[in-house]
Amino acid sequence: MSSNEQGADVRRSELEHIIRAAADISDDDEIVIIGSQAVLGQFPDAPAELCVSMEADVFPRNHPERWDVIDGSIGELSPFHTTFGYYAQGVEETTAVLPEGWHTRVIPVRNDNTRGATGLCLEIHDLLISKYVAGREKDHRFAAAAARHGLAKHLTLLQRLDMTSLEKDRRDAIAARISRDFPRD
Repeated sequence: MSSNEQGADVRRSELEHIIRAAADISDDDEIVIIGSQAVLGQFPDAPAELCVSMEADVFPRNHPERWDVIDGSIGELSPFHTTFGYYAQGVEETTAVLPEGWHTRVIPVRNDNTRGATGLCLEIHDLLISKYVAGREKDHRFAAAAARHGLAKHLTLLQRLDMTSLEKDRRDAIAARISRDFPRD
């Protein structure tokens, strides 16, 4: 029995399945992954504590308005979710606050398991900035785990933070949190 049959987490093969299914449903060969499971693009064997979510937050790159079709078809409590123990959370592109230029840094996932579709996963520093901005407890745990495993660099995070549209006071508070979590480069 895989961990997902128990509802534990999404691993790389499950992410590839979600990419394939979301591409078919949205009629878009490029699926953007912006949630925590995007870590599996850059780090296919990411530490388990970074893969605790059972959903992947996605939207179709070329038809972003079709996010709701994905959510309705393979989202939470769908037959897909019931069958496989994981699901796609269809989201809007604006769901996450991301650094300028994030589109140019995505990590492509395309292989036989995606059947020609490409998953475009956030690069780790962009992903972590979105987590710091969201600021939920689960986001803080994710960032702290990424720091413990040495998956990102302090200076790059601060540079990416400066590339967001956040107010200075908010950026300063997030920069302080980054400095607590990540050792200086």
